[in-house]
Amino acid sequence: MQTLTYWQALNRALDAEMAADDSVFILGEDVGLYGGTYRVTEGLYAKYGERRVLDTPISENSFTGLGVGAAMAGMRPVVEIMTVNFALLALDAIIDMAAKIPFMSGGQFAMPLTIRMPGGTAHQLGAQHSQRLEHTLMNVAGLRIVTPATPQDAYWQLRQAIRSDDCVIVLEHELLNFDQGPVDETIEAPPPHRAMVRREGSDLTVISYSRMANQALAAAGQLAAEGIEAEVIDLRGLRPIDWDTCAASVEKTGLLLIAEEDSRFAGAGAEIAATLAERCFASLRAAPMRVAALDLPNPYNKRLEQDIIPQPADIAAAARALINENS
Repeated sequence: MQTLTYWQALNRALDAEMAADDSVFILGEDVGLYGGTYRVTEGLYAKYGERRVLDTPISENSFTGLGVGAAMAGMRPVVEIMTVNFALLALDAIIDMAAKIPFMSGGQFAMPLTIRMPGGTAHQLGAQHSQRLEHTLMNVAGLRIVTPATPQDAYWQLRQAIRSDDCVIVLEHELLNFDQGPVDETIEAPPPHRAMVRREGSDLTVISYSRMANQALAAAGQLAAEGIEAEVIDLRGLRPIDWDTCAASVEKTGLLLIAEEDSRFAGAGAEIAATLAERCFASLRAAPMRVAALDLPNPYNKRLEQDIIPQPADIAAAARALINENS
């Protein structure tokens, strides 16, 4: 057991997989000599050389397409798209190629391609660099999406993504990069899309993912001081979703609150609310409630940027309202 930052856990996962399998290589902007915009590939260029850590031109669709071709040829490429916002330039390679080639080839071609995308609302990066695009990617059949919220999950889920024969999108959060936590490289990892109960409770269920799962835990701590026990579930992934773990919690508590950094309209929370309302209708004592970002482009102003996305106090307030209205 050791304490690592989020980016160090990702770096350790890449190093382990590259050491274990010569077919694993990394490509993207500034991943080589510079060591990655968020330090995730630091030291790997010196260790594995320019043939396995490739600095690419600023052309996301081109180098993501190169990754698709390499995966079809039996390699295990790890594409780093510097920020999820730039993935918009690579959607043809991701949606029309990576997601569809295994299906359209009748299974003749696997797609062992990992695409890392740091994103989320960071610190004053403006509207074009602070988008949440999980809703865009969730709708694409043929993709798998993981959303590690802790250094341990960052380590586990990246290694699992690289070993997978499917295209896996690793949605990282930029504000998690320097979060520290325990990482045990020796214990067996759970399945990459198994949701995890981060805190047990009996009064209501709070479901979240990525950095917002940690915000939900902070909110649960505030509520516990008031005698409200919230059960916090970290989805850990958005495609597929572990509905069994979610449903078991909702059936136990009878109340569901969903916290997300994505926009409320047509966001991930809408799918979670709809599916669990269908599945757990008889157990729910009230309609599911959502706490989400305002439906606006992210402002640059620091205070407005904080106001646009849910904070622990907002999640706690929504939980109190849900319980008070249904007690």
